[in-house]
Amino acid sequence: MINRRTLGKALGLGAGGAVAATLAGPSGPAHASAATGQRAATASAPAAGPRGHTAFPPLKKVRAGLLEIGYAEVGPAHGAPVICLHGWPYDIHSFVDVAPLLAAEGHRVIVPYLRGHGATRFVSSRTFRNGQQSAIALDVIALMDALGLEKAVLAGFDWGARTADVIAALWPERCKALVSVGGYLVINRETNLQPLAPATERAWWYQYYFSTERGRLAMEDKAKRHDLTRLVWDTVSPTWDFDDATFERTAAAFENPDYAAIVIHNYRWRLSLAEGERRYEPYEKRLAARPVITVPTVTLDAERDPFTVPGDGSAYRDRFAGPYDHRTLKGIGHNVPQEAPGAFARAVMDAICL
Repeated sequence: MINRRTLGKALGLGAGGAVAATLAGPSGPAHASAATGQRAATASAPAAGPRGHTAFPPLKKVRAGLLEIGYAEVGPAHGAPVICLHGWPYDIHSFVDVAPLLAAEGHRVIVPYLRGHGATRFVSSRTFRNGQQSAIALDVIALMDALGLEKAVLAGFDWGARTADVIAALWPERCKALVSVGGYLVINRETNLQPLAPATERAWWYQYYFSTERGRLAMEDKAKRHDLTRLVWDTVSPTWDFDDATFERTAAAFENPDYAAIVIHNYRWRLSLAEGERRYEPYEKRLAARPVITVPTVTLDAERDPFTVPGDGSAYRDRFAGPYDHRTLKGIGHNVPQEAPGAFARAVMDAICL
């Protein structure tokens, strides 16, 4: 098990790297769920669940490893913890309706801003702005240590699903259960060098754009960044009828001073166009072997997400060796927790019961 001393060594920190500072409190409506057993359950858009929340209680902050992490917390302080992890180009508001549903079931729901997003800041200006997968996963481990959480349910999509997958694969003792949108998203950079089908490559247009100097400049320009991320929302969630205010609430998180650097490094690192850091090499070597995940897991595929691979989860089924269930969400796009909060919250509750 990775402990604080081991984590500190990995991050290049000395002792005393985690001191909490709090600000806020609980909330939430209700939702109930039952455990399912086998895979291939299918949910549809009407099961999306209640929507309507626009904000969390006042954020909290905690010193955790290399970061001061800003996070939302909903639910009883002594409830079983669930950590919800957002993707790109999104933020904690992806879980603004999910969190109250889980809180009403007695869970302590923690929704952090990932590095480079929202209220999360690097402690040191000298720290390399690194977006590689193991660095982000270790941020979450550091957050858990700072909050005194030995184990939590991890649930996420996009970057958040990958981060949860990495933790479940490398540190299963810290993961009570897993909900992963898109299945097994651990990156193998050697495999990533191989071309995909043209239609799939087209959906990744921004990844290749970010590999250019034009893409970097666009991400550093507030107006261009705003329009680019809005275009991604429109194209990867074609059935989601969100309004301008919903996007703007999230877009505020992109004003973080490290946002462009983290995003550009993340996508360039995936394609081996940017190097990672030596401190993370042992973790990346283990991840390159595609380690099997053994914790109880529910995987979700969104039918209208252009990144959902065909086969109803069959492409990654062999990467999950523990209790397991798979669902396809019909009519739903990429931002699953915000488009279908009821189905996402149900998957969390069911994963716990597997």
